[in-house]
Amino acid sequence: MKSGSNLEKVLKAGHFAFTGELGPPRGCDVEEVREKAQHLKGNVDSVNITDNQTAMVRMSSWAASLLLLQEGLEPNFQMVCRDRNRLAMQADVLGAYAHGIKNMLCLSGDHQMFGDHPLAKGVFDIDSIQLINMVKTMRDEGKFQSGADLHGIPKMFIGAASNPFADPFEWRVHRLAKKVAAGCDFIQTQCIYNMEKFREFIKQANDMGITEKVYMLAGVTPMKSVGMAKYMKNKVPGMDVPDEVIKRLQGAEKGKVADEGIKFACEQIEEFKEMKGVHGVHLMAIEWEHMVPEIAERAKVLPRPVVD
Repeated sequence: MKSGSNLEKVLKAGHFAFTGELGPPRGCDVEEVREKAQHLKGNVDSVNITDNQTAMVRMSSWAASLLLLQEGLEPNFQMVCRDRNRLAMQADVLGAYAHGIKNMLCLSGDHQMFGDHPLAKGVFDIDSIQLINMVKTMRDEGKFQSGADLHGIPKMFIGAASNPFADPFEWRVHRLAKKVAAGCDFIQTQCIYNMEKFREFIKQANDMGITEKVYMLAGVTPMKSVGMAKYMKNKVPGMDVPDEVIKRLQGAEKGKVADEGIKFACEQIEEFKEMKGVHGVHLMAIEWEHMVPEIAERAKVLPRPVVD
């Protein structure tokens, strides 16, 4: 299978991948996307474009992905199951690939009750595992979910998400295995703060042979403030922020909390580089894209490899 995806080539060549993220604007301001893109260029192998993240209306993922292509960056187009049925999903996959989008991330999507349109009807026609398999069937068998033939194959490099920290913990690795069996090529994890728990998760994945079948990218989000750390610990479902991480930020010198957050993120990345079963890092610098060049430099992941 050749998708021509840069991310795929980097991973297949055995390099430690480094991906970024960009949230589309809450409007149609193209310059907002272009400005964020400048901080990512040359520092990451591909860029996730979120799809109405946290159930808040934003510019569509495929449209923002096209803007990224114009800026010379490779998008990783996200698609959630919340907002579309399988007809719309398959149509969007075809349209995205036709315009040169070569990576996609298949997600369930945050429930609409958490966003700015809580009365919106959730579609959830299929779930993320079925979405993975649907895209794989389009790519590998050249067929729609109905069984009809495609005319022109979308050779997407297929990604999925994994949260090693949601309860019950012992089921996490089995849910990951289902996504791999459904046909995903790479996994990006939820933001990791509890390193001990993640080490156990990746050990289980290694022992089950999962990490030999899929590329694993560990999720990293640098903490900007003590308030952010406490919010993520107490308010964000499925997030595991140990007390010692909060204490470490609280112990930083005045005005140096964000720097301490970046320092911790870079220490994590150094450990991930050596960790069996981890093939890269997905950096989610939420509304902090301008810090990506500094983080990439401090994490010693530059220059990014150029692969043919």
